[in-house]
Amino acid sequence: MIPTLDELRQAYASTRTATQETPLLEAPVLAEMTGARQVFVKPESLQWAGSFKIRGAYWRLMQLTPGERGRGVVAYSSGNFAQGLAAAGQAQGVPVTIVMPVDAPESKRLATEGFGARVVLSDHGERPREEAASEMAQKLAREQGLVLLHPFDDPAIVAGQAGAGLEAIAQLGARAAAVDQVLCCVGGGGLIGGVSLAFHYLSPTTEIIAVEPQGYDGMGASLACGEIQRIASGLPTICDALQATQPGAAPFAAAKAAGVHGLTVGDAEVRRALLFAFEKLKLVLEPSGAVALAALLSGAVEAKGKRVLVYLTGGNVSLPAFMAHMEGLDGS
Repeated sequence: MIPTLDELRQAYASTRTATQETPLLEAPVLAEMTGARQVFVKPESLQWAGSFKIRGAYWRLMQLTPGERGRGVVAYSSGNFAQGLAAAGQAQGVPVTIVMPVDAPESKRLATEGFGARVVLSDHGERPREEAASEMAQKLAREQGLVLLHPFDDPAIVAGQAGAGLEAIAQLGARAAAVDQVLCCVGGGGLIGGVSLAFHYLSPTTEIIAVEPQGYDGMGASLACGEIQRIASGLPTICDALQATQPGAAPFAAAKAAGVHGLTVGDAEVRRALLFAFEKLKLVLEPSGAVALAALLSGAVEAKGKRVLVYLTGGNVSLPAFMAHMEGLDGS
């Protein structure tokens, strides 16, 4: 279940031909504010389809047999994996169906359809929206003969997402630098699983921190007790892409092996991170892509004297939604 370093490298060698090498940006303003020795940000928000998700999706599609590729795939997603999988499917000629919660951002639905995917909306009522969407995806797979893909609980997804870690390590090496601490946004855990393995294999002394929204700390809670825990708080959050009720088994195994630990941030901290990224880093982020930055800015992690790498994982947000988050700053 835990990909080897050779498997990570194999995945990256393939996916790098279809993805962007996102920049590694030094942020002196963050170092000054936090007392860190250096702070780097890795804006995966600038990746194709607006997030890191295309890395894992592209690699997972490459594992399909010719027959499976012809039938097509189905997955559930609130938006970012939907767009990444749709873009990967378009690039490889694989038909993609996405089950998306009815209350997912319209901009993400339209973008997914723009990559040629078929979108089916699921109504979850009072249930966790992940559960309802997952059940509908399973139903479509059975009835229409589609290959069911999981958005994060898949070793191939973990291996593909690890490209964001291997890439950063190479970029740091080109600067003759290594980081003491990595902060990474977490939903179901696909990215933290891959990134943590990359650093575990190539920079084992680096501390890896999983950052989640308050009320959705399934990965952190699971790592703290050593086995997968289900979160059922149902608290509202502006981080729509990070509402997994528990981590996937594959990413949890990877994060556990890499010694990851977790922490949470609230909506108020996330909104301030969105504003900071826009004003100081000149980057537009969605709330789910800014939780790691929020952890650093809020002082939730001790960064003094350290070299820190922060993953900014998604930028799929409409202008009206972004402005609404900014209007919420005063009252949050």
